[in-house]
Amino acid sequence: MQDIQEKARQIKLLIFDVDGVLTDGSLFLGDDGQEYKAFNSRDGHGMKMLQDTGVQIGIITGRTSEVVSIRMESLGIEHVYQGKGDKLPTYLELRDKLGLGDEQVAYVGDDVVDLPIMRRVGLAIAVQDAHPLVIQHAHWQTPHAGGRSAGRDVCELLMDAQGNLQQALESYL
Repeated sequence: MQDIQEKARQIKLLIFDVDGVLTDGSLFLGDDGQEYKAFNSRDGHGMKMLQDTGVQIGIITGRTSEVVSIRMESLGIEHVYQGKGDKLPTYLELRDKLGLGDEQVAYVGDDVVDLPIMRRVGLAIAVQDAHPLVIQHAHWQTPHAGGRSAGRDVCELLMDAQGNLQQALESYL
């Protein structure tokens, strides 16, 4: 765990996949073609707390959904990239745009499409119910499943490693 803490201390940008990470992977489609997703409110609050410490958050997802745009806007997340079947070029573009090295980026994924980025970043994270190959290539695995507070797990890991978690939690007492 010490190695994970050392990697987490360096993180300036946290990138999430959406389906299977910030949601449980279920896709609800209405008769009109409208897509619905369920997000966990604890993940959202963790993301807000993490951003308050100066860590930026990004989203790179293969699907395109208006509900993702709405949710990320409500959380103040500016770096949102949807419809990216091949996520690696988008990752490289964002990393370079922010002037960061791979070691300053963490990525949270759940499926094999996330591996090209996970194999490059300083801290690769798999959600608890990720594909076995993703788990094999992760530095750390969340205690919770995708869409079930895995995002909060990651935010608190980073905040703890960077010395911000206790103060953030105490502000509610």
